[in-house]
Amino acid sequence: MTIARTMAKTSAEKVEAGHFRILERPITADELIPHVLTDAYGAVATFSGTVRNHARGKQVTGLTYEAYPEMAEAEMRKIAHEVYARWPDCQVAMLHRIGKLEIGEVSVAIAVATPHRKESFEACEFAINRLKETVPIWKKEAYADGEVWVEGISPGADGASASTS
Repeated sequence: MTIARTMAKTSAEKVEAGHFRILERPITADELIPHVLTDAYGAVATFSGTVRNHARGKQVTGLTYEAYPEMAEAEMRKIAHEVYARWPDCQVAMLHRIGKLEIGEVSVAIAVATPHRKESFEACEFAINRLKETVPIWKKEAYADGEVWVEGISPGADGASASTS
């Protein structure tokens, strides 16, 4: 993509052509870089959220994520619109994994490209914070002595609230 073509795209065109997915396979931030990098940008910031081995004073043995993919992807596109409103000269892409994940696996990945590094870092941080706040993804932590849905109510329950990694 050329510089002129990148800068001429509207927020709506960027979101329409963007990469915002819920997937049931391993993911990496590196796979997002081709979706955001153009010759107009000198910086790419990526974020990878991984499954850690502890939470709330307990040893975690794994996580399960559930989502309504269409709703979650629509919310990710809304976040992209917010990113483009704040940082119009950028590209953003997001992935979130669902299903059973082991310790160390990537659960969420975000990439943001901008002309300069400061904006890439800021936009990437904004995107992950908004994703955690608004995208309807539910997380269940597994421990040696059982499992628990965290940061919300289990999916399908009345009044369920969203949470993520």
